[in-house]
Amino acid sequence: MIKLQPITTEQTISILPRVYSTSVTMSLRDGSTNTSVSITPSAVLSGNYVNLTAIFDLKEGRFYDLKVIEISSTDIVYKDKIFCTAQSTDQSNNEYYSVNKDTYIENGGNNDFIIL
Repeated sequence: MIKLQPITTEQTISILPRVYSTSVTMSLRDGSTNTSVSITPSAVLSGNYVNLTAIFDLKEGRFYDLKVIEISSTDIVYKDKIFCTAQSTDQSNNEYYSVNKDTYIENGGNNDFIIL
């Protein structure tokens, strides 16, 4: 799964495709609304990976299905899921995604009961 941010600047993803090609297009399908968008990224070969750089229009907290399609043969060369979040997630530092981050407020109180 790929994690991207809900920003309007370029973001880069690295993929290990079935066919190494720099003439590709990406199809993103929003899992919530079932709408698809086609994006033509700039692709660069980097060792065994292909780095795809594009501007993604993503919404916070949504999942997207990613298909990378080779333009010349219309074959799907890579499939994955994308999750969009602005939260910092680094499992080595015990930072995990939380749906309730910054929205849950704990109210302190006294749990003493008075029985009459």
